[in-house]
Parts: sequence; C-alpha cells; structure tokens
Amino acid sequence: MFEVLEDIISNDAEVDQLCSQSSNVQYDDLFTALNSELYPGVSLFSSLKFLVKLMHLKVMNKWTNKSFDELLKLLKLAFPKMDLVESHYEAKKLMTKIGLGYQSIHVCKNDCALFWNENSMSETCPVCFESRWKMQAGRRTGKNVPHKVLRYFPLAPRLKRLFATSKTAKLMRWHQAGKSTDDNVVRHPVDGKAWKDFDSKHTEFADDVRNVRLGLAADGFNPFNNMSISYNMWPVVLITYNLPPWLCMKPEYLMLSLLIPGPQSPGKDMDVFLRPLIEELKELWENGIDTRDVGNDRKVFKMRAALLWTVNDFPARSSLSGWSGQGYKACPTCNENTPSMRVIGKTAYFGHRRFLPSTHRWRSNLDFDGRTDRKRPPRRFSLVDIMDQLRRVKTTIPGKHPNYGGVKRKRGDDELNWRKKSIFYELPYWAEIDIFYELPYWAEIELKHNLDVMHIEKNICDSLLGTLMGDPHKSKDTDNAKRDLQNLGIRSELHLYEDGNKLMKPAAEYTFSEANRRKFCRFVRSVKFPDGFAANLWKNVAQNDSRIVGLKSHDCHVIMQRLLPVGCRSLVNKTISSTIIELCTFFNQLCAMTVNVTDMVKAQDQLVIILCKLERIFPPAFFDIMIHLVLHLPEEAILGGPVYMRWMYPFERYLKRLKDYVRNAAKPEGSISEGYVVDEALTFCSRYFDDIETRFNRPDRNDDGIHRTRRLFVFESQCKPMGKQSQVYVEKNMRDRIYAMNRVHAPEVTHELLSLASNSNIFVSSYPACIVNGVRFVTHARDVRLKTQNSGVSVPGTKNEMFYGQLQEILEFSYLNDFSVVLFKCKWFRCDSRRMVTENNITSINITSESYKDDQFILVSQAQQVFYVEDPSRGPNWRVVQHVNHRSIWDITEDGMSDIDLLQDNSSSNFTLFVDLGNLPQINLQRNDGDVIPIVQPFTAVSQHVNETVSFLNDDDEEDVSEEDDETIEESADEETDEGNDAVDTEEDDDDHSYHTSDSD
Repeated sequence: MFEVLEDIISNDAEVDQLCSQSSNVQYDDLFTALNSELYPGVSLFSSLKFLVKLMHLKVMNKWTNKSFDELLKLLKLAFPKMDLVESHYEAKKLMTKIGLGYQSIHVCKNDCALFWNENSMSETCPVCFESRWKMQAGRRTGKNVPHKVLRYFPLAPRLKRLFATSKTAKLMRWHQAGKSTDDNVVRHPVDGKAWKDFDSKHTEFADDVRNVRLGLAADGFNPFNNMSISYNMWPVVLITYNLPPWLCMKPEYLMLSLLIPGPQSPGKDMDVFLRPLIEELKELWENGIDTRDVGNDRKVFKMRAALLWTVNDFPARSSLSGWSGQGYKACPTCNENTPSMRVIGKTAYFGHRRFLPSTHRWRSNLDFDGRTDRKRPPRRFSLVDIMDQLRRVKTTIPGKHPNYGGVKRKRGDDELNWRKKSIFYELPYWAEIDIFYELPYWAEIELKHNLDVMHIEKNICDSLLGTLMGDPHKSKDTDNAKRDLQNLGIRSELHLYEDGNKLMKPAAEYTFSEANRRKFCRFVRSVKFPDGFAANLWKNVAQNDSRIVGLKSHDCHVIMQRLLPVGCRSLVNKTISSTIIELCTFFNQLCAMTVNVTDMVKAQDQLVIILCKLERIFPPAFFDIMIHLVLHLPEEAILGGPVYMRWMYPFERYLKRLKDYVRNAAKPEGSISEGYVVDEALTFCSRYFDDIETRFNRPDRNDDGIHRTRRLFVFESQCKPMGKQSQVYVEKNMRDRIYAMNRVHAPEVTHELLSLASNSNIFVSSYPACIVNGVRFVTHARDVRLKTQNSGVSVPGTKNEMFYGQLQEILEFSYLNDFSVVLFKCKWFRCDSRRMVTENNITSINITSESYKDDQFILVSQAQQVFYVEDPSRGPNWRVVQHVNHRSIWDITEDGMSDIDLLQDNSSSNFTLFVDLGNLPQINLQRNDGDVIPIVQPFTAVSQHVNETVSFLNDDDEEDVSEEDDETIEESADEETDEGNDAVDTEEDDDDHSYHTSDSD
C-alpha cells in the first residue's frame, strides 16, 4: 500500500522530492491506517490494506451497504482487537481521500445558468431571476436546498494520475510507438487523417507525445429499474486516445466528467452544463499543468490536452453541435444541400442520384421519382463556410423559462438548420455579461462530431427487417407510402386500388410472403453462435414463427452482417437481395478492426450506387435520415479511424455500471457520484494488488492459462482441457536414431526432441472441450446438445486456400519430461468448386461430402474457429461458413513497443464490396403470388390523400417550408431527444434510441 500512497502524493506534489508524511496533513489518516497493524502481532496486513481489499471485494461482488455493515460487525465480534472501521460510511470517508472527488455546482431550475465562478454567490438566476433555492409557500425552507446540482469531476487531476502511476505512465505514449507504418492501414485514431492534420497544424502540441488527446461522449439514461418513471440524467464521459486500442475503451479507463441532473434532458441547454469542462479544457490547451511522469524518472513536465471529437447518437449530436437533425436540411455534412423531399406525414431523404456523375444514365431514368435529376452534388463546405454560417446565427437565451429561454424562436432563412452557437466554438451565456468561452483549435478540426454507427446500423436493420417481414409497427411499406407512389406517378403496380367499397394494397416484391416469413423466422431460430459471440436470437422469434421482436442494438449488428445476407437470398427477387447484401457487406467493411483507406475510398463511390438501387426498389418513405447518413460513414472512417473506437457500444454499457451505483432512489445523482468516486479509488488501488482478483488480473471467461515457451513448434500445441477425461489406446513406435545421438551427447538432441523421439504414452487423453488462445472449442457430438456452436474448424492451406470441417475429437498425447501435444481430429468437408461456392462474400459448403479421411489431425495451434448457418437458398445439405474474429485477441507483444504491425484481426480488405453497375432491371415490384391486403377505410375517405401533391425541396425552392413548420420540426427534435434517451442501452437492457419518424396511416 505504500506504493499506492507514494503515487498519490507524487500526483499532488509540485516539487521533485517526495513530501514527507508530516507535510501532508490530508493524508495523515491514510498513513496512520497504513502503519497500524490489523491485529496485534499480525504484520502481514495493515489496517488500510485490509480495508481496501475488503472494499474491493464489495465492489467486485456488488454487496449492498447493509451487508457490508453486517460483515464489519461480525468481524469486530469475532476479533475484538481488530483495528477496523465501524461502518461502510467510515470506510467510504477514508477511501475518498484516495479518490479524486468532485465539485457540486448549483444550477438554475430552468437550466439558464450555473451558480459558479462569477455567479457563485448569487441568490437568483441572472437570466430568469428565479430563486436559487427551493421554496415552500413562497418562502425558503429551513435549510438552503438548491433546485438542481451539477456534479463536476475535474479532469486535470485524473490525467495527472495516469502519469503518476507506474502502471499506466508508459501506456500514455503508446499512440506514438504503436501507430501504423503503412499510410493505407488505419487501426487506431492516430492513423486517421484528422489526427495527422491536427498534428500538422499544432506542431508544438504534437512534439510532446505525452500531451493527451481526448474524446467526449454524452448520452441520457434512466437510473431506475422501473422504466415507467420518466427520468433522464446525462453523464458526460471522456476517452483517452493516447492508450492502446485494447485499453482506451475499457470502462476502467473511461473518465466521468459531468453528471447532468434530471429529470429532464438538457436539450438545447447542454452548453450551460458543459461550461466548467470547456473552461478546464481551454486552460489545459493554453497553459497546461505541471505533471510528474514516473515513466521518465519522475520528472515534471507541462502536460497539455486537446479534445479531438465527440461521440453521440444523432439526437445528442444535435444538442452538442447546434445543427438540428430534423427538417429538410437534417444532414450535418450535406448541410443546406441535403437531398430531401416531402411525402405524406414526414420528410424523406430521397434523391441520391445527384451524387452520381452528371452524365450518368440513371440521372435521366424516370423510374426513381418520375423526374430526371440534373442537380449538382452537394458541395463541400469548408471550415470558413461553417464559421460564416455560425456568424449569422442569432444569439439565443439559454434556459427553459417560458418568458426567456423557453420562448419559441423562428429561425431565419440565413440560419439554415443551426439552432445555436455551440460552446465548442463560442457561447455568450447571458446577454448581460459578454464572456466567450471557446476552444481555440476547435474550428480547425475536420471531424468534430462523429456519426454513431451503432444507432445508424440499428435503425437501418429495423427498417429493412420490418419492411421485409411486414411488421405493422416498423414496416415502411405503409398505406401512405403507397399513396406517395401514386402522387409521384411511378410503380403503378403498387398503387392502392378500389375493390367494391374496400381499398386494397398490393403486396410488394420487397416483402416476404407469409410462407417466406415463416421460413426466415425458422432460419433465425436455427442459428447457433459460438460462445460469447452474440445473444440467442431464437428467443426473439415469436412462437408461431411470424415475427422477430425485441432486438437489441447488438442483435441488429449481428443480423445485418451475418444473417440477413444469407436469409434473404432465396426469399426475395435476386435484384433486391443482391442490393441488400451489398449494403450489409459495406457494414462488414466499415466495422472491421483494421480499416484500409483504399477500401473506404471505393466504398464511398459504391454506396451512391447502392442507395440509388434502394431508391429504385423501396418507396420514398423508406428513406429516413439514417439511410442517408450511411453515405458519409466511409469518409469519417478515413478521418477518425476504426469504428469500434468511435461508436456508442462502450458508453451504453458504461451507463449500466453507473446505474448500478444508485442505492438511494430519492437522490440518484448523489448516489452515482459517491459510488463513482469510491469505485475510482478502489480501481486505482487494485492496480497494485497481485494476490487477489481485480478488474486488471481477472481471467477471461475463456482463459486458457499461461503457456511455457517451447523450442519445437509441435509442443506449442497446448490448450486448457475441459470436461471429463477419457483414455484412448494407440500403438507404440521408437526412434532409434535419435536415441543413438543422445547416447553420444549430440548437441542437436534437446530434451524436447528426445521426448518427441520417445513417442507418446500408449494411452492418450481425450476431452469433449478445450480452450485454445482464449477460444472455446467443443466436439461436434457434444455441440449438438448445446445452444451454442463451437465445433466449426478451419485451417489455411499452403496456397492461401481454406479448409473447413467439424471437430470430432480432442486428443492429448503425453511425452517424457512433462511434454505434451494436443491434436484436433476433424471431419473435413470437400472444398472443390462443385461443393464449395462463394458468391457475394458468402461461402456455402456441402457438408455431406467428406475429404482427407487419412489426414484428419491438426495441431490445436493451427485451428481457427468458424461456425455454420443453414443456407436456405441451396437446400438442407448446405451450410454458410461464418468466420469468427475474437475481439479480445490482439497479436501484439506485451509491451506493445515492437512487432506492432503483427496486429492480426479482421480487416476491411477481407470483404470485397462489388456493386453491379449495369442497367437497372425493370422490376415488377408487385409480388406474383397475388397477395393483397385490404384496408379498413373506404376509398372515398382517403381520396384527398391520393390527390395530394408532393413538394420537392430543390436548391432554390427552400422557401416552400414555412418558418412556423420549421420551428415545429425543431421542437419535435427536442422532444425526441428527451424521450429517446430514457433507458440504458446495454447488452442486458438496451434501448435502441430509434430515430424513426412515425408513419401516418
């Protein structure tokens, strides 16, 4: 524990010499507990060391405070002379001295301002003049109780501790030593164009590799298990991108910076709450802070920090950036040139032909929307253009007071979709005081706000799957969508028509028939994933095989990239299925852990073709803003690096951890703040614990232990066996030549070679399962009884060909001197051109034909895991091969400073995105099964919709939208932001934050 306190004190010291105990009054209690024996005569444990480890067990195993108090009472009763605290409250007080604490800042009840700095002594809000304190019957209560309290966790001391800790100081330089040597390969944000551009503009900052690059994520969640309670608090979390990719997104390295109180979302007033953080970021950029680096002989250096970008879902992005995500100009990249049009009841982001070359033949095709398209592609808006737009935005009053900041404001035409000036540029907090807080470098950053791939993929999957399945709640093939086609004068075969006094809706080719819907549901139900790969999707299939419901974000991620391309091939028209497969292949490329810049450049052009083909298939109502945003994801991957370091999955799971801190439902923000500070202190201490299980040394679920290095490759074939051991008899054979060499002490004969020459024991151990390099393998005989699939095996050949099979037996051969070799006995499938077919990146193999019956064994170190899913398009004897890339495996040396380019994981180059550029086929989009759906309303009741004209938004006719309608759109964005973030999006409890606009039927 002395090493812990030494690093803590060195974090606070401003001199080179370690301060003495007597000069650190704030740490006196810690040193007293450190020097006191836990029990008379017991020197192994000090009182502090025992308490810290006991508190660590409490956090790791989620003990309640009451159970911890009861345990302390029992220990005191059993060991009266034990020097131990009396309660959890006393333990927490002591632990907070190891932690870094937080500041409580009072907030106006209407979110107008903070009672902080120049307003710290004010009794009323400087904007709306409301009282700072809660009132009863017009009078202040006996104790001053503020309406709202913002918790701010200072950034500088937390960054200093990363350098003051021997466990992390070296890791803060990884981004310099670990960056890719190939400009075409991007595997970390340091390899992205945005990072490199920032370094070229700020060379003084880039010269010191210890300067910190940060990302900011903000999202809302409901802290209560009862989701019927409307409550929405917003944590602001910071990411340290100096760290290696396998650490920087771990929850132990995420830093909670702000906890914005509920019960309402801050919405457009987010900047008010960000003020303390922005001021500290500005200070860290301009002046820096003295920091002791234990990784460099404990020398003091001037640490500076910069914010690279933000990571948010689309509604939260609007709150932070100031650009509204609603209306005709919703796309923040296309800006005022967003392709959009008005359809019945909503705005459709339709018209991607404008991104094609001006001479492209599809621009003259009338099958898209009944018009030719001669518009120019949206121009690139430079940083100067954006700053010029921001200068035209009128200053707004913050807050939600109905007479001040809550007054609805009509945006002017010159303001476009800007709702405010973001605090990241500049922000006057109130009109009376002209104070500007800004980040001087923010305007020059190319990628300021990331588009969240997690929610984009989730919403696209919901739209595609809902439309294909004919889901009444999520399908885009609504009655109004059919009326839109009639208004546009296209696809007459899908128009609504009158049959007697009923209105009939023809079934579209892009929807499954009832029989195909059941086939797809049975296909999803049959899928078995490897251990830890994904949730069991059979739980989401309705019992009557008619619907798929309750999909979480990760479920949609798996369906889009693994199942939908396979399942839809035989159930819809080939042109439709190939277009869907092309879109899914792009997401496979995008989400790869290593991104190839050339692949993303090609994907940028191919996505335009894919979106145009989708426009030819689906109605305009299908194209919400999420479909359009896909077009800009390749460019962001080139700028920012791999998606897995810029999406919301880690932060949504982090919200679940914060939710677990809530012990007092009456004060959830206070519970989370206190719990976070104690957990932060214990996490810091646990870095130094080697004798107990911590978050840093806890073995993974599929950990196979530490293997000894062998000189002979064959003895490297090791694993952790699982299950019941059995014995198998094999024949014995001796190698006389090596024995003869050993008798004359030949130097070539090592212990390993001699053991190998002696052959193995005649009895071989057989196991039903094992773990190899963190991957679980199970024999096929056992696998068929499980709900997971871990028997698929592949091995590369000498000519880069792949061989696929199923694991039949796991055999361990024992040799002299405690050496052993583990082999897999596999059933190998025939892989010739007749029995293995690859089409659109989908490899199908016939499992009835067996090959290599005389060569069935491989070393376990050669095996790669795959899993198989049924292939509905080829029959019951065919399976589609799905490769597994385990996210916890990084082929990098332990220190991360050498052999960096040996990072072996899935790359975007593993997926070939091929888009057919031929003529668009003339598709009859009505299903040929004659299926029609009757609509309850009579035809005369809806005739007014049929005659309704559709207004298109061209570059020169934006005035068609009234200012009043635009303000309504803006307000609906705020409401959706409030409602869309009410729940925690985790693997166990996942709210999709859907950004669909409702379809009016």
